[in-house]
Amino acid sequence: MTAEHKRARDRPQSATEYARSLVEATLDPVIMISPDGKITDVNEATISATGVDRDGLVGTDFSDYYTEPERAREGYRRAFAEGFVIDYPLTLRHSTGTLTDVLYNSSLYKDAAGTVVGIIFVAARYVTAQDQASQYARSLIEASRDPLVMISPTGKITDVNEATISATGVERDELIGTDFSDYYTEPEKAREGYRKAFAEGFVTDYPLTLRHTTGALTDVLYNASVYKDIADKVLGIFATARDVTAQKQASLYARSLIEATRDPLVTISPEGKITDVNEATIRATGVDRDGLVGTDFLDYFTEPDKAREGYRQVFAEGFVTDYPLTIRHTTGTLTDVLYNSSVYKDVAGNVLGIFAAARDVTAQKRAEAEVTKQRGRELERLVELERFQKLTVGRELRMIELKLEIEELRRTLDENAS
Repeated sequence: MTAEHKRARDRPQSATEYARSLVEATLDPVIMISPDGKITDVNEATISATGVDRDGLVGTDFSDYYTEPERAREGYRRAFAEGFVIDYPLTLRHSTGTLTDVLYNSSLYKDAAGTVVGIIFVAARYVTAQDQASQYARSLIEASRDPLVMISPTGKITDVNEATISATGVERDELIGTDFSDYYTEPEKAREGYRKAFAEGFVTDYPLTLRHTTGALTDVLYNASVYKDIADKVLGIFATARDVTAQKQASLYARSLIEATRDPLVTISPEGKITDVNEATIRATGVDRDGLVGTDFLDYFTEPDKAREGYRQVFAEGFVTDYPLTIRHTTGTLTDVLYNSSVYKDVAGNVLGIFAAARDVTAQKRAEAEVTKQRGRELERLVELERFQKLTVGRELRMIELKLEIEELRRTLDENAS
């Protein structure tokens, strides 16, 4: 036998051994299937995944080793019909009962003449760890009572949790693929929110109002951030919405209480800046809310240093009572007030600022001034009367004395005449 003949004889064996080496080199289960669905060959990874040795596997139905046999049959039938399948999900059952989630990628292979020989090469990618991670992530998402939503770069919803379904009244299948902005009272504001998240990487406490299919509204604050693949490519946004309807209602209730009073009310930061006011303060100063908020509290009084001392005393002692100041209106009109102030705190007991209420005592002070003036006039009159009384009494005493003198002279004249 010539060397050329020997090489020709050994070539098919070498190719077979090469193919076997490739098959065994992968850690994923690899199976070859005949046109009638019988296993013709497997690798060691398949043996490990099924718990059945090669001799036990070869010649048996491919579908016998899966939790859904009919789905397994449909998979290889599709591969024969279409020439391939990609990421076809199945679950392998081990002889011990252990299950392994896999994604199959399959294609036909042919003989040297290009004829399909009816055998399919199937590689199964393990996805158990991936699936477990996905299930864990899903559990975290569903554990939240807040609406959670994932948004694509085009603004389409890619996933939601049950809380989102409850908040919108729309099922998951109907939500996925639709515009995120469709479910809010201000769609353009919703679009601006996710665009901002993509541009900056996140948004914090972004206010929106969800609309339920029944028409019910839910005020929410969205906190969102982008998420990426392992190559650091942005895939979309993960957004969580905190329901602040009750908080907003409480805020509106507090605002109603504040606006119900006719007294100027103001909140002041530890730095002495105005953080909020009511309409009565606006009227007393002649400055609108936007013009007041962020400015120094002391700027609106005739005695700024005294005003500064007042709020410092509140922070030091926790309160002040009947602290006198005079508010100056932009027109120059003055309003005398008595401030009663106290600090307010967060749930942890940290002082956030001062709440100060000013009682207008201008009329009272005018009345007091009028009383004082009237009393002064009365005192002056009293002095005048007392002076007149003294003059009158003095005159009467002098008349009496003159009369006595006259009588004394008459007696003296009578005595001398006799």
